[in-house]
Amino acid sequence: MNKVLIANRGEIACRIIKSCRKLGLTSVAVYSEADAEALHVKLADEAYPVGPASAKESYLVADKVLKVALDSGAHFVHPGYGFLSESSRFARAVEDAGLTWVGPSPKSIDDMGDKERAREIAKAAGVPILPGSPRFDVGELSNIELAGEAVGYPLLVKASAGGGGIGMRLVERPEQLLEIAQATQSMAEKAFGDGTIFLERFIANARHVEVQVFGFGNGEAIHLYERDCSLQRRYQKVIEESTAPGLPEAVRERMVSVAASLCQHQKYSGAGTVEFVVDADTFDFFFLEMNTRIQVEHPVTEMCTGTDLVAMQLKLAQQDLEPIKQESITHQGHAIECRIYAENPDKNFMPSPGPLKRFKLPDETHDTRIDCGF
Repeated sequence: MNKVLIANRGEIACRIIKSCRKLGLTSVAVYSEADAEALHVKLADEAYPVGPASAKESYLVADKVLKVALDSGAHFVHPGYGFLSESSRFARAVEDAGLTWVGPSPKSIDDMGDKERAREIAKAAGVPILPGSPRFDVGELSNIELAGEAVGYPLLVKASAGGGGIGMRLVERPEQLLEIAQATQSMAEKAFGDGTIFLERFIANARHVEVQVFGFGNGEAIHLYERDCSLQRRYQKVIEESTAPGLPEAVRERMVSVAASLCQHQKYSGAGTVEFVVDADTFDFFFLEMNTRIQVEHPVTEMCTGTDLVAMQLKLAQQDLEPIKQESITHQGHAIECRIYAENPDKNFMPSPGPLKRFKLPDETHDTRIDCGF
């Protein structure tokens, strides 16, 4: 029971391989035709193709990835982030095939993946939530103006199946609501296969603060403090740091406490992140969503707490993780993560894919960490 298939590529695949080596586990990579020479393929102990260059024909085809896992003799499947990491259907298929899913239960993925259902679960666990509406199915918007009045303006129209900043539209005035709701439903149906939406109060002067959590699947869970992810563009994170600057200690303590309580309430298993929107004027905070996977910015937490979250995931999957008490998790120093985007600043920072012709990274030191897939 020592072989891990990594259902991903790039930086996160390299990161998981690093922890596999640390634990003496055999790593199995998958790759598309375009990624045959990629770094994660070279670093892994074994590597197998899963299809053409398009992710839709390779990394996102659950049956192909699962077949490689079975054919390679893997015992565990680690999904990383993105791609199939929050697919409860894939997680169930892995478990049904007799393999171990390195992540939370399919039920937890389903519960937190449905943003409206996640709000209700958070509320039941004692987590503050913003005023919001019930869900609206596709074509059933007859009462949405009344719901908008009850929520209050400005508000957000949010796709129930959305996430990562995708599927949210701001509505500032009542006369905009119906048109934006219809457009959001159409986009959500195409992007997620689920066009249901709901409304949620919008906080204009807001900060985005999230709490790293880890559950043990038995009702016990810990937090590993918070990260500030407020610097964003188009709802996409650019800078993350810990600790969150200027956050009153009493607010921080309550935030990390309710985040851990949400995990305990769900009997959550593994790494996760509870995200909050914080009113920068009052420091009131409200549940935003929960990500049921390892996140891009997890190194910020690891740098400040001295932990290895991926190794913790793997050891929990092996049923070999020693009990961790909250008081044993300490936070020291300050860490800032900067994401590098391939964008063109002369074209309003639009994505700019293409060959990487010049690329040089600084050396890693005791206080500088580089997570990269090149």
